[in-house]
Amino acid sequence: MPTLVTFHAHPDDEAIATGGTMALAAAAGHRVVLVTATRGEQGEPQPGVLRDGEPLWERRVEETHRSAEILGIHGVHFLGYEDSGMMGEPTNENPACFWQADVEEAAQRLAAILADVGCDVLTIYDGHGGYGHPDHIQVHRVGRRAAELVGVARVFQTTMNRDRIMQMMAEQRELAEEIAEDLAEDFDQRRDTIENGPFGMPEAEITHAVDVGAAIERKRAAMEAHASQISADSFFMKMPAEVFAVAFGTEWYVELDGSRADGAPFGTSLFDGLG
Repeated sequence: MPTLVTFHAHPDDEAIATGGTMALAAAAGHRVVLVTATRGEQGEPQPGVLRDGEPLWERRVEETHRSAEILGIHGVHFLGYEDSGMMGEPTNENPACFWQADVEEAAQRLAAILADVGCDVLTIYDGHGGYGHPDHIQVHRVGRRAAELVGVARVFQTTMNRDRIMQMMAEQRELAEEIAEDLAEDFDQRRDTIENGPFGMPEAEITHAVDVGAAIERKRAAMEAHASQISADSFFMKMPAEVFAVAFGTEWYVELDGSRADGAPFGTSLFDGLG
């Protein structure tokens, strides 16, 4: 069975972006491996989550392994770089951060893992890192180069379907207002982010839509495992189950160097054509 490797920037990215794909692949008998570039040192911990004196990165590593267990992942690797923080922050200048890493050197680190596990399919992020985060952009650059070094032919860029998100937000805005005023305000803030910044890809450029409805409960549980970042009161976790299923029940990909003809159906599996 082909081996899937998903390459992510920080702990919790794997659950949000590719959790369903990983869970379904593992359940189908594929070997599934997670590689994370950083340990999420620049995250903002939820109040009261950390033990006295506990570094955030230690908790985030624990949470990653807990998420991996829920999803059925067979191996977890950290490349050893530090979190760069959001674009434009002083932490971007940290010589040890992933944004400052030499792409070739980082690609060699990743390539060694890809070769060791026998990677057949690799996921990275789209060229602007989904929403412009420097570490996500670097995942795209490093992942592409590592795939070249090892000869991984099947590379998919995980992304967000910008058109579907805008449609969903328009439909759910009224429901959000009925649930809670702060949730409605959160919807409005996120809509502004999507409209005014780099966010996902237009549907016409997306090649694959993986239906992860059968794994939606595991995906949500994997997200909940990252409690230092995603609290029960967060935007994601306050969604009713049916809304969560609509928002997260499909994982979107752009096959590297691939395309989809106008009107053609989306690909539905990252393993099509593989044994």
